[in-house]
Amino acid sequence: MKPLTAVALSGGIDSMVAAILLQQRNHRIVGLHFITGYETDIDYDADSVSLPAGSIESFEYLKTCALTRLAPIADHLDIEIDIVDCRKQFQSAVVDYFIRTYRNGRTPNPCLVCNPCIKFDTLLEAAVKRGASRLATGHYALTNKDSAGRFHLYKGADPLKEQSYFLAMLSQAQLAQACFPLGGMTKSDVVKLAERKKLISADQRESQDICFIKSKGYGTFLDRSPEFSPLPGLIEDTAGTVLGRHRGLHLFTIGQRRGINCPGAEPYYVIRLDRRRNRLVVGRRKDLLAGECCVENINWINNVPEKPVEARIRLRYRHKAVPAELFPMPGNCAKIRFNVPQEAVTPGQGAVFYVNDEVLGGGWIK
Repeated sequence: MKPLTAVALSGGIDSMVAAILLQQRNHRIVGLHFITGYETDIDYDADSVSLPAGSIESFEYLKTCALTRLAPIADHLDIEIDIVDCRKQFQSAVVDYFIRTYRNGRTPNPCLVCNPCIKFDTLLEAAVKRGASRLATGHYALTNKDSAGRFHLYKGADPLKEQSYFLAMLSQAQLAQACFPLGGMTKSDVVKLAERKKLISADQRESQDICFIKSKGYGTFLDRSPEFSPLPGLIEDTAGTVLGRHRGLHLFTIGQRRGINCPGAEPYYVIRLDRRRNRLVVGRRKDLLAGECCVENINWINNVPEKPVEARIRLRYRHKAVPAELFPMPGNCAKIRFNVPQEAVTPGQGAVFYVNDEVLGGGWIK
């Protein structure tokens, strides 16, 4: 019998092409689409929102909407699409983490959390319950199994689209059941194949980094979250001179220029978020440079290096990986010493380590 593979179908072209490719390889396919509870652009402070998160009525409504939206895809691919309720897990693992990180004066990276905690945990569990041996997604990344049975993660073939950064927190067990059919393709190849197959996306927009925040922006989202209380404070320069006031540290991240609103001979940039004193510390662009940083809670995809490693480090998804020396430390931490000082090394963001095209692992910038 053909193997059964579950495909995480968002409604976009990438996941649809992933399903097509697996069908061409003689896989039986079941589509899975997960509900986060943030599918609609809800005004969370409105009195009209009456359905509580996690209620059966709320899920049934969202499920019906999703099935209606995805019905043309199911027909076109001739597959069944099941809807998986991930609202409680998504709220706990992703949204609460997002709010908590900003509350602690750091900048979160929800996609790095969502992949190991939702897609390759809750959704993968749903796939296994349906008899699938693997879960495929539309990520542009590659994996390989070595002779010892260990899995390795590599960059995707498209340098402009590759997404190995977002998968750096996956465990060996998760990589063993992960499938990335698009890893060897470019985005233009995927678009051409979709056009030949006459695939029509149910989601007209490309995936966003913060999928649960819609039109109002993350600042408004945080302001309206019951667990978050914005706290105005002072803006000061690196010498301690008070320059103005801010409306809340959550509105800023390291390296930010916009929104400071303090006149000066040169533009000011955010240098540090001083949570203890609730002060926004700003300076000139040269003040953004850092020669090293520490990374904690590292996920090593394979063995922890026993000695310093020459690697390339990616400090955020849009950051070009730069050469550095990686010093493993006790407590699942490491020190990174850059060959050339880097701008805007941001606490809370993910640092991912590469040797050539392979991902060694990743952790959180302290």
